[in-house]
Amino acid sequence: MTDTPTNNANGPASAMPVVVMTAGGLNPTLVIQALAARNADIHVILEQPESKLDITRRRARRLGWVAAIGQLATMIAARLLRKLANKRIRQILDAHNLTDTMPGNVAVHQVTSINDQETRALIAQIRPAAILLVSTRLMARKQLAAMPCPVLNLHAGINPAYRGQMGGYWSRRLNDACNFGATVHLVDAGTDTGGTLYQVRTTPAAGDFISTYPLVLTVAALDITCRAVADALASNLQPIAPKGPSALHFPPTLWSWIFHGITRRIW
Repeated sequence: MTDTPTNNANGPASAMPVVVMTAGGLNPTLVIQALAARNADIHVILEQPESKLDITRRRARRLGWVAAIGQLATMIAARLLRKLANKRIRQILDAHNLTDTMPGNVAVHQVTSINDQETRALIAQIRPAAILLVSTRLMARKQLAAMPCPVLNLHAGINPAYRGQMGGYWSRRLNDACNFGATVHLVDAGTDTGGTLYQVRTTPAAGDFISTYPLVLTVAALDITCRAVADALASNLQPIAPKGPSALHFPPTLWSWIFHGITRRIW
């Protein structure tokens, strides 16, 4: 595990298949771009995103309806700031010479869910040497057990303290800005509880907020993600058991997000 990975962008390309499972979006696209520059055979399994209603119901069963609706309201409010977020996103992409375009040499396979039988059949057909999850639903225990190779995950948070969602936001809100970072880890039956492969820490800019933190962390983690996949292809994974306090986080409720934004400038 390291916080200072080297860039292996100029290393030899691999012809061993790598599968990226994702529900789509800018952050996974950037990861796919980085992997495609280093590996010759990248396949994307693109699942349909979970509906906001299904996510809210699941959170309500765990946290109660008040908290679940408050979290949904925060995500809606953040979307209303799309113009502000888009301006900052463009700044980040330009600063790192990145684009939002999917590489043309990447095969994309559309499925309903990464946990469906059709996904398992695709994996059997592709026969990947490594699978990477980026912005997907949780992989079911049965599906994980059926995967023929290591399954990795890029998590926008430092494990185990910031498992779940909005790890960057929570590190700042909990006065732990030194742990504003991302983790690449093995996937197990828990939520972001698998062995840690690499971590990276960074610092958001003054213009960043809850809608741009994930992008800041994704960009910072591109090198460690590629390194972890390269390790998997070389059968050289060296996971470390997560250490320290462990906590599972969800998006903040709207009222707490606004309160901390106004009183502490943590948006």
